[in-house]
Amino acid sequence: MNNDASKFSGKSRREFLLQGSILAGGLIAAPILSKANYFSGADDVIKIALVGCGGRGTGAAMQALLSKQNVKLVAMADAFRDNLDDCYKALNADDVSDWSGSSGNLKSKIDVPEERKFTGFDGYEKAIALADVVVLATPPGFRPIHFEEAIKQGKHVFMEKPVATDPAGIQRVLAAAALAKQKKLNVVVGLQRHYQNSYKELFKRKDMIGDITSAQAWWNNDGVWVRPRKPGQTEMEYQMRNWYYFNWLCGDHITEQHVHNIDAVNWFKEGYPVKAQGMGGRQVRKGKENGEIFDHHFVEFTYADGSILNSQCRHIQGTMSKVDELMIGTKGRIQCGAANIIDAKGKILYQYDKTKENNPYQTEHDELFAAIAKGEYKFADAENGAKSTMTSILGRMATYSGQMIEMDKAINSGLDINPKIYDWSATPPIVPNADGYYPVAVPGVTKYF
Repeated sequence: MNNDASKFSGKSRREFLLQGSILAGGLIAAPILSKANYFSGADDVIKIALVGCGGRGTGAAMQALLSKQNVKLVAMADAFRDNLDDCYKALNADDVSDWSGSSGNLKSKIDVPEERKFTGFDGYEKAIALADVVVLATPPGFRPIHFEEAIKQGKHVFMEKPVATDPAGIQRVLAAAALAKQKKLNVVVGLQRHYQNSYKELFKRKDMIGDITSAQAWWNNDGVWVRPRKPGQTEMEYQMRNWYYFNWLCGDHITEQHVHNIDAVNWFKEGYPVKAQGMGGRQVRKGKENGEIFDHHFVEFTYADGSILNSQCRHIQGTMSKVDELMIGTKGRIQCGAANIIDAKGKILYQYDKTKENNPYQTEHDELFAAIAKGEYKFADAENGAKSTMTSILGRMATYSGQMIEMDKAINSGLDINPKIYDWSATPPIVPNADGYYPVAVPGVTKYF
């Protein structure tokens, strides 16, 4: 088999197959599971384990339990007991609801006694062992470890995006994704635009604009929460509580949030960039509590055919908010937010009826659990999730360094920004100086190659 990982970025989504060096740790040698080894009966309870009990984990668990299948939450795991307790309480409310529009009463679908509630850094292994399907919703730095374990144990997976925060993590996810395919394990990644009716209809008609020659993507808004340091916290606990501001946990907001928009363009391009260059920095959000991440990024991604994606994301209060994607072709353009296709003169060629829009966060769970209940193997999202996540990491490397970064070099760099030891008393990969400030990348000074 071809095991040249350098062909990553020049191949289309249909052509790409990454083997060899990424299949590390002996994963590929695991036996292939037959149909008898995975769930195959609609009359049986599909047991769910939730790993990561924060806000997104609570929402994802809710959506899984609101699917039409015979499902039951049987295990929960989180590094922090208070997160787990808050999640358990929320799911057991008389009428649960979340920001995505999902709602209902879930009490009859929850069976998580005290002995099936796991905390600490290793609780995920125990929770995964008890389930048929695992929902992974921790901060993304943990995703490669948890996904690898779930596939090793032969479980179907729903995992939130992004799927890693560094190239080494991407390699682990790609290796586990290859094994998931061999085992015929369904994997859905929370890049929900792939499950949104308007995007799917636009994708079907993308040939109406001819060849896509350029694109634009935005994730500009006010930013997110800050969780201040509390007395008695170790540095590890502080960073995990305030995880959004540390790259080993979050990957910066270009990876944590803007991956949605970047992935949408990759999807419509049916390929991935070969290089990137850009600019970014910390203009407003630069306090001690803001860790090491930038508050703005602007990246020019170049695809193998020479087309360009101009990508911008910003977290600055009081500025223009915009979350959208635009694809420009030789005959017209696709406006994803407006859900329409227009020709070069501005005439609307197609308009999606937004009254028919679905809740894609719910749909991705509905379709996953329907396939599992039928014993079908239908979903293999992990490979694309890894490659779109890697695209966002490529952008971060470009803005942090101020250099043109090639995808081949980045994906094969072995760059690993995660801890070597996971323990509350362990030293994280980055620590503050004597004044409490964290080191921040400086374009022109920060180097990768």
